[in-house]
Amino acid sequence: MAASANRAAVNGAAGSGEPEASRDHVIIFPFMAKGHTLPLLHFAAALSVHHKSLRVTLVTTPANLAFARRRLPGSVHLVVLPFPSLQPPLLPAGVESTDALPSMSLYPAFLRATALLREPFAEFMASLSSSPPLVVVSDFFLGFTHGVASDAGVRRVVFHGMSCFSMAICKSLVVSPHVGGGAAPFHVSRMPEHVTITPEEIPPTVASFADPDNPIARFMIENVESTDVRSWGVLVNSFAAVDGDYVASFESFYQPGARAWLVGPLFLASGDTPERDEENDDPEGCLAWLDERASRPGSVVYVSFGTQAHVADEQLDELARWLVRSGHPFLWAVRSNTWSPPVDVGPDQGRVVRGWVPQRGVLAHEAVGGFVSHCGWNSVMESLAAGKPVLAWPMMAEQALNARHVVDVVGAGVKVDAAVGSGAVVGSAEVEEKVRRVMDAGGEEGRRMRTQAAWAQRAARSAVSDGGTSRVALQKLIGDLQESY
Repeated sequence: MAASANRAAVNGAAGSGEPEASRDHVIIFPFMAKGHTLPLLHFAAALSVHHKSLRVTLVTTPANLAFARRRLPGSVHLVVLPFPSLQPPLLPAGVESTDALPSMSLYPAFLRATALLREPFAEFMASLSSSPPLVVVSDFFLGFTHGVASDAGVRRVVFHGMSCFSMAICKSLVVSPHVGGGAAPFHVSRMPEHVTITPEEIPPTVASFADPDNPIARFMIENVESTDVRSWGVLVNSFAAVDGDYVASFESFYQPGARAWLVGPLFLASGDTPERDEENDDPEGCLAWLDERASRPGSVVYVSFGTQAHVADEQLDELARWLVRSGHPFLWAVRSNTWSPPVDVGPDQGRVVRGWVPQRGVLAHEAVGGFVSHCGWNSVMESLAAGKPVLAWPMMAEQALNARHVVDVVGAGVKVDAAVGSGAVVGSAEVEEKVRRVMDAGGEEGRRMRTQAAWAQRAARSAVSDGGTSRVALQKLIGDLQESY
């Protein structure tokens, strides 16, 4: 699209025609992946609730507009930037979010396309020159936002969507790659002494960071790393009780004075904002199905591997066989539209859902006793806030580190043995043994996991309440920004 057309689209989306007061405007720009976008939608809602003097604008693209609008209060303004096209065309028209990619082989092209949002974003920021914003809060993948914000004289706060624990480990391994063979646990530099991981838990992108032929690693080096560490601060969707011990390690990788602001769980931080999405959007009737099983609290196994990970049919088959044999009713969110269970699933025994699942409502339901999860950080936050133990089954990215956080630090789960990205199929025998441990509320291990999950639930709710660590951090973040100019 020509620059003049970009300018018209931006100004048309943003323009109220009214002069804006100085330094009371927060610009939020999420990366176009559901796991990255949802926490920043919750952050926008939290600002709207707790800092009513601020004006909040969220930047999105046409195909993501409806998703954002449904999940935001009316007080949050939306600006729509045209999603760039690559030449020759590499992405199907209308594919503007990673979950819509027909194949993850297109992910590097998708990243390159998002980098081309720099020009329309710069034009939008230029339209605010008479009344500069207080801050740009943007995803780390959108590294160009740092330079655009800096040129406009505006602070940039970066968002990763990960915990301080996982981010500090990743950054340490980039700076000081692990050398040595074997599978023995090793200590990660700059982390507390008790933190060890195994080589198989190193995220694949981190492991390939020095590979010049890896397109994702190359994108990170060229577009992300230098801008990330120069950010004014880091917004973290976590809370001090589970992540506070790793803040200093994480902050050590940033410019002097930069702080990590733990303001989560962000979906709780929005307080009494009416829910427009998950709790009221249940097209498959998941919550009604759980209501029918409420007479047996904690009996249902909830299974979900998120929106990004591809799970092989053979693995789905193994899991299905055990779920049917287990005697536990189960609710299973399956991404594949082509896979069919190899065994009969009776309507009273289990539900296989291929559409939208209101995960927060499901996890909070009294019928649910455990969560089989890929351990994306959003799902970790939701399970801890619901007080539910986890069978950690990491699939990709930093999920193995999140699993270690849940299992070894919080003590609220157990983990499957397969290495991330190995392609190894976890057999039904291991699935049976691990899920039984999670669901056995009467056994010593099950009681211990439930005790820790209940502690995390109380801590999460306390963090976002009046005087809680996350609520105070949000207030101080805004105050420090206002004083920084």
